[in-house]
Amino acid sequence: MSSQYVFTMHQLTKVHPPDKTVFRDLSLSFLPGAKIGVLGYNGAGKSSLLRIMSGDDKEFDGEAQLAPNATVGFLQQEPHLDETKTVHENVMEGLSELKALVDKFNELAVNYSDETADEFARLQAEIDAADAWDLDNKVEYAMDALRCPPGDWNVTDLSGGEKRRVALARLLLSAPDLLLLDEPTNHLDAESVAWLERHLENYKGTVVAVTHDRYFLDNVAGWILELDRGRGIPFEGNYSGWLDQKAKRMAMEKRTDVARQRRINEELEWARKNPKGRQTKQKARLNNLDALMEEQSAQRLDETRITIPPGPRLGGTVIEANGLSKAFGDKLLFENLSFTLPPGGMVGVIGPNGAGKSTLFKLLTGLEQPDSGTVKLGETVDLSYVDQSRDSLDPNKNVWEEISEGLDYVKVGEREMNSRQYVASFNFKKGDQQKKVGSLSGGERNRVHLAKLLRRGGNVLLLDEPTNDLDVETLQALEDGLLGFPGCAVVISHDRWFLDRIASHILAFEGDSKATWFEGNLQAYEAWRREELGDEADRPHRLTYKKLTR
Repeated sequence: MSSQYVFTMHQLTKVHPPDKTVFRDLSLSFLPGAKIGVLGYNGAGKSSLLRIMSGDDKEFDGEAQLAPNATVGFLQQEPHLDETKTVHENVMEGLSELKALVDKFNELAVNYSDETADEFARLQAEIDAADAWDLDNKVEYAMDALRCPPGDWNVTDLSGGEKRRVALARLLLSAPDLLLLDEPTNHLDAESVAWLERHLENYKGTVVAVTHDRYFLDNVAGWILELDRGRGIPFEGNYSGWLDQKAKRMAMEKRTDVARQRRINEELEWARKNPKGRQTKQKARLNNLDALMEEQSAQRLDETRITIPPGPRLGGTVIEANGLSKAFGDKLLFENLSFTLPPGGMVGVIGPNGAGKSTLFKLLTGLEQPDSGTVKLGETVDLSYVDQSRDSLDPNKNVWEEISEGLDYVKVGEREMNSRQYVASFNFKKGDQQKKVGSLSGGERNRVHLAKLLRRGGNVLLLDEPTNDLDVETLQALEDGLLGFPGCAVVISHDRWFLDRIASHILAFEGDSKATWFEGNLQAYEAWRREELGDEADRPHRLTYKKLTR
């Protein structure tokens, strides 16, 4: 591709009806081969930006232009698959152009003649250049790496996460010049994410990824684009570099805000003392005061704090699991699992989807019984279980009503708290509390779900994928909330940065019906695993189970 930029935008403005400005006057150019991570609060316009760049959204002001002859591919949060085709056939669509070349080559090979010799040689050169002689192997490798379902399955039978993995495999194989990824690591386990990082590091095209996976941003991104209060702020560097720059910028904004507040106080004092007769001058000063206050409102960065109420004091025994085994149909999810959760322990639960992580939670809460083994809870344990069932939220209620049940004061653990203050602590400020739940993004719905269920308190938290779709600021607030929580937590998550910060132990579901209890955070576990398995630790493979024998 000869163009200097793969995509350009000039004074791009997006407004959601009736008058919510998502971003204004964005002017950016995207270099071929650049790897860009997009950050911002939930609702800052990250997905809107990708939809405009993909060509799916044309309702905007300004210019947004893909380079001539460039190709674009987009992984949406709810991707479309051809429901008349199997998993393998859908993934194979990503190689449809190369498959057509190989099919044409094979056809000419059967009917080779002097007249077709030139075309035969041209096709051979194209296939060589694209390394396209073994397309079936490419498909199988991508499906293994992303843990796609079996190739002969019909896509109508797949879960949302399985559909996303199939769509991602198809998209990566198509290798567009501009690759747009909306939360690509959602529904991927750690091994698949590690493979995706390596794949994108070597990807020749431009990658623009909306993701809250901070290790992913550290390992893949060469640029960070932050969407902040309607602005687009580019930074050359990875996530760690951006964090350092962000801290400096916030400190500068804070100093500016102090000076602005001083000017506001001076203007307010003048307005109080000013005689009413000096109307013209007073109006100008009051207009200046209004402008200063609007500027302050736009600049203020409200700190997100997630309130996790403490429960009763824990005794010496928390959770003891001994010899747990559980099967689903004829598949043995895990067998002979034993662990002891100490007081104050924070456990990160990792592993492929379908390996038995959520099933373990159901055993701990008594919703299901183990096929063998025992679970013992300490006498002082008060479990608080936050599952993934965000569908239970009422789409017709606003955020405040859904969380507070319409009460001005809510019970948060053992104490009462102003309900609007509690809702605001989950980063729902002012007008956001009036949003209908049905109009919320996935991350906003997750915050509502967490706020509702964390209210009740408890001294042992069971959190099933609490980090999905959360923006970075809310993730940091959840981490801080857990680190300050005096009880225990068992957390299912694929967010490696999150687990490195909070986990004192790792429970790893490794496939083949194995589960490993490890003392240490995720980084320590991964280092130990590489020592044990060598290169095999990073090699992608499909999830397998032992057959149940009775």
